[in-house]
Amino acid sequence: MVSQEIEAYYDATAQRNIRADLHYAVSLVSKKKVAIDCGCGAGADIAYILDNGFEVHAFDVEQESISRCQERFKNDEKLSLFKDSFESFEYPKASFLVADASLFFCAKQSFDGVWHNIEKALVSGGVFCGSFLGSEDTMATPEFDASVWWPNVLVLTEDQVRNKLNAFQIKRFTEHRKSGVTPQGELHEWHIFSVVAIKI
Repeated sequence: MVSQEIEAYYDATAQRNIRADLHYAVSLVSKKKVAIDCGCGAGADIAYILDNGFEVHAFDVEQESISRCQERFKNDEKLSLFKDSFESFEYPKASFLVADASLFFCAKQSFDGVWHNIEKALVSGGVFCGSFLGSEDTMATPEFDASVWWPNVLVLTEDQVRNKLNAFQIKRFTEHRKSGVTPQGELHEWHIFSVVAIKI
């Protein structure tokens, strides 16, 4: 059963502003417009990607996410939704893949295999747009209660992220450090690496 915190997160992010990296990444796609949204949440990125003419394959481990997106996009035939995980999703060939604040929750022992599948799914010239959790983020601390969110928190160093991008041409790599308040009103220290890269 989905937690109150996750429901509140979906409520707060359903209509959130689209990140500048996503705007930029979409502009780089030159192949047939087929996208994968990994961990689609309440569908903010799906809406933007669909509006830009993509066929979208989106998945999330939470049924709440899929139910919300089914209702939100019920008349859009270009969207396929799947209740699935990073590990078991069957990644189609795509020219664009977004994983915004979702790979944070990939199990550490599964990440190499998941990343292999992401690389394999993207065609040559395909664009990856995603983010990775740094060690100084609140979610990386022992005080973070993962039990109300998802059971895994994947923390990576900058070198580890860059090493995963050997098969890509990096177009943007930004380290974000920021103090603030989450959409649920909680104090948070953000430490995130955001990436836009093209598959070689």
